[in-house]
Amino acid sequence: MKRVLVVDDEAGMRAGLQASFQRHGWQVEAAAGVGEALAKFRARRFPLVITDIRMTDGDGFAVMREVRRVAPGTAVILLTAFANVPDAVEAVKRGACDYLVKPVSFEQLERAAEAILRQVEPFGGEPLIGHSPAWVRAVQRARLVAGSSADILIEAESGTGKELVARMIHRLSPRRDHPFVAVNCAAFPETLLESELFGHAKGAFTGANAAKAGKFEQAHGGTLLLDEIGEMALSLQPKLLRALQEREVDPLGGMRGVRVDIRVIATTNQSLRELVAQGKFRADLYYRLNVIPLTLPPLRDRGEDICELAEYFARIYAAPRNAPELSPELLRTLSAYSWPGNVRELSNLMRRAVALAPGPRLDAQEFSGLELATSGDDRLRPGLSLDAMEKRLLELTLDATAGNRSRAAEMLGVSLRTVRNKIRDYRLPARGSYVHD
Repeated sequence: MKRVLVVDDEAGMRAGLQASFQRHGWQVEAAAGVGEALAKFRARRFPLVITDIRMTDGDGFAVMREVRRVAPGTAVILLTAFANVPDAVEAVKRGACDYLVKPVSFEQLERAAEAILRQVEPFGGEPLIGHSPAWVRAVQRARLVAGSSADILIEAESGTGKELVARMIHRLSPRRDHPFVAVNCAAFPETLLESELFGHAKGAFTGANAAKAGKFEQAHGGTLLLDEIGEMALSLQPKLLRALQEREVDPLGGMRGVRVDIRVIATTNQSLRELVAQGKFRADLYYRLNVIPLTLPPLRDRGEDICELAEYFARIYAAPRNAPELSPELLRTLSAYSWPGNVRELSNLMRRAVALAPGPRLDAQEFSGLELATSGDDRLRPGLSLDAMEKRLLELTLDATAGNRSRAAEMLGVSLRTVRNKIRDYRLPARGSYVHD
C-alpha cells in the first residue's frame, strides 16, 4: 500500500487530506506540527512526506531537513499559502521534490505524489540518492527519455549505477507492467550467450532436451537490458544487429523467427566508439544501439553526494540496529578519496565498516585497515615492480567488490578468465564471494 505522512498545523486541511488519501487507497499518518511529524517519522519511515511550510512550532524546511538526514531516499512535497519564486527555488535547492501552492486540489496533489513515488521508488534495492549537479542532470535526462520507445545506450564506469538507472527508466516507461529482463554479456561464453539471448529449439545441440525461450522472448512487451555489451564477441554481433533492427529472433535450431516487442537498454563500461575504431565492435551495431546516449558521472565527480551515500549505506547495513554516527573527520576522509570503484566500492566499504564497528560511532582511524587511505605500500613509488602494482591493484579491486570476480573483471576492464588466472598466479587468499560470481 502507498504510504504518506501529512504534516499541517491547520486541523481542517490536515483532516481533509488524510480522508482524501485514505479514500483513494493510501495509508496515511497525520501530524499537527514539526515535533509530532519528526517523532512519527523516526518511529516509522514513510516513502513520501507532504508538509506545510509555515507552522506554529517551526517550518516545513525543518521537517524536510531532518527527514532527508534520516532517510535520504524519502520524497518531500512542500505546501504553502504564500507563493513566491525565491521560496520555490530555495525549496528545490534544499531537496524538495515538488512545491505546490494552496489552495491545491486533491487530484493535483495525488498526481504529483504518484509521479514522485514512481521516480524515487527503490530499484534493485537502492534509491537514486544524490543531489550533485552532475548526478541530477544524468537522472533528469534518464527520466526525460523514459516515456520514449527508443533504445538507450548507457556508457559509464563500473559501479556507477547503470543497472539502477536502467530499472528506473523501465519503471517510468509505458512498459512498466511488463518484464524487465537483464543479461550480462560478459558472463557467458559466446556459444552460451547466443542461446541465452535468442533461445533454442529442442535438440538444437547436445543437452538441449527441451526448447527454451531466450531473453528477447522473455522480455516481450517490456525492457531488455544488455549489460556490458562491449564484451560481446564480434561473431555474435551481426545476429544481435538483425534482432534489433527486425525485432525478430531466430532461436538456435528453430525453423521460424519469433517476433518480439521490446525496448533495449544497453550498458557498457567502455567507450563503444573507441572499440569501433579498434575493430572490436561493429560500427552499424554501435549506431543502432546509440539512439539515445546516456552517461553517468563517476563518484569522484559527485563530491556532494559521497557523505549522503555513506550515511545511507550505514543506515541500511546497520538495520535493525541503530546506525553508527559518522564522525566529521571520517566524512572529510571519505570525501577526499577518489573512489575508483565508485558507489559500489563505497557501499562495500560501509558494509564492512558497520559490521566491524566497535561502538555507536565510526571514526577515520577505523578505516585504516579497509584500504581507504593511499599510504604505505598502496602508493605508486619509484622501484615498485609492475607485478607488485598489478597484484596490489587486483587485491584492492577484489576488496572493493567483496571478492566478486565478475565485478572485479568489469572494473579492471579485463576478462573474467584473466582475473581468475591472476588470482591463481599471485596466490591470493580466498574471499567470501568468490563462489558466487
